[in-house]
Amino acid sequence: MSGSSFPENPAIPAPAESRRLPRRWRRDWGEKDRRLLEGPRSRWAEFKTLLHIGWELLQGFRELHFIGPCVTVFGSARFPPGHPYYELGLQVGAEIARLGFNVMTGGGPGIMEAANRGGQEAGGHSIGCNIILPKEQSANKYIDRLISFHYFFVRKVMLVKYSQAFVILPGGYGTLDEAFEAATLVQTGKMHEFPIIFMGIQYWQPLFDFIRDGMAPAKTIDPDDIERFLLTDSIEELRVGLQQTPFKLFADKPLPQRRWWLGE
Repeated sequence: MSGSSFPENPAIPAPAESRRLPRRWRRDWGEKDRRLLEGPRSRWAEFKTLLHIGWELLQGFRELHFIGPCVTVFGSARFPPGHPYYELGLQVGAEIARLGFNVMTGGGPGIMEAANRGGQEAGGHSIGCNIILPKEQSANKYIDRLISFHYFFVRKVMLVKYSQAFVILPGGYGTLDEAFEAATLVQTGKMHEFPIIFMGIQYWQPLFDFIRDGMAPAKTIDPDDIERFLLTDSIEELRVGLQQTPFKLFADKPLPQRRWWLGE
């Protein structure tokens, strides 16, 4: 990482998985989560679900174990190339890569594509954790390592577990879900105080007004909780924010070594 003591990223092998989803996954896009959430089923059905969840977790851990420090970018799949927020995503991805981080996203189109593309074009490593959906599920083409998941919650574990900061660009329900899960984990001490940076002042200002003028006065959050977020349009402020990542917590911890006898 230029001009810093952050660890360098290890080389990432070529993707182990084709961007073309297996036919059975395309056919079964929504059944896994739906079956899990539809209430009690037979013990055998529940046991098979547990095995599948465990397999997806294992797959994610194995694929991402050696990638090094990441910054995860959240944002909508619905902004096309040329849209101002897509262009902002390009800048964000490039800046993350220039700081020496891997760029991690949900792997889809829109802002996720923009961040992956910006990181890749800036010479960084680009990672996508894709979710299988009836629409908007196609992985973008600017990904060095792609992993696809059936379960939203497994995917979110991966996006959080391997990240040292989070950048929130304009998005919908999914973006809010991901952003506030990260905020809750920091608030409750389940995760280190990694930077959580919202970009797009015009889009996010009403949300921040509600947090400041609605939630804080109602005492559903503490005043200090507002300070957990940075809201900006500035790439320079993004850079400064990302440099607050507490790498000192990990600086003396060696990166994992591959073990041939584990098939790594």
